[in-house]
Amino acid sequence: MIPTSSQKTKTFRSKTIHKGTGHRKRLRERFLAGGLAGFHDYEVIELLLTLNTPLKDCKDTAKALLKEFKSFQAVLEADVDDLCRVPGVGRVNSLGIRLIKAVADRYLETKVIERDVVNNPDDLVDYLNHTIGFKGREHFVGIFLDAKNRVLASEILFSGSLSASAVYPREVVIKALQHQAAAVIFAHNHPSGDVTPSASDKDITRKLLFALGVVGIAVHEHLIVGSQGIYSFAAQGLMARFQKEFNETDDHGRG
Repeated sequence: MIPTSSQKTKTFRSKTIHKGTGHRKRLRERFLAGGLAGFHDYEVIELLLTLNTPLKDCKDTAKALLKEFKSFQAVLEADVDDLCRVPGVGRVNSLGIRLIKAVADRYLETKVIERDVVNNPDDLVDYLNHTIGFKGREHFVGIFLDAKNRVLASEILFSGSLSASAVYPREVVIKALQHQAAAVIFAHNHPSGDVTPSASDKDITRKLLFALGVVGIAVHEHLIVGSQGIYSFAAQGLMARFQKEFNETDDHGRG
């Protein structure tokens, strides 16, 4: 029996394989066999795009994302609208990129919750580096601790250019009381990568320590994170200096 033209078309379509089928399969098999070892950054992004991109090769789109945002970290930090400006990326197939970043944030957060991060700060540093270390604008974070220095909660308190007028001690005190915190660690990022504290950074830290000290909440640390490392106010003696100034002021007030 001779097949009809419609049957021929159906047979042809069933055998058609889109350009990226074999490649994306090989990417997935490489990952399952050995994790991300040996993957280029664009291949990792490509793999994430394939999670929700049917019937399309994603390699060129992945390379375009890296070219647009300049680095792997910046691609993961980009919001949906910015991602969608790159040809080949839409709200649907950006899911993999946005999801993997959110999952990683949640995973690292669970590693610090209920942990003593004062005596064991490594997990906290990893968490901060990942969540705010490569963001394109400044984010000011409060890590609220119980009496045993275990993390109760972590929260981004302020975003944008950090200045004395942008961080409100009253709001921070309210947050700390809501979390029933005994102590707080502050952290913020420097998008430039240079973690040297500004005069404003020091002024904000001093004001917050004084404001929280009035209600009996200690400030253990202020960390600045960026691509060039991390700066610790406590390690540089600034927290001790501010605490001494507060104690002297408090003693004078009582006297």
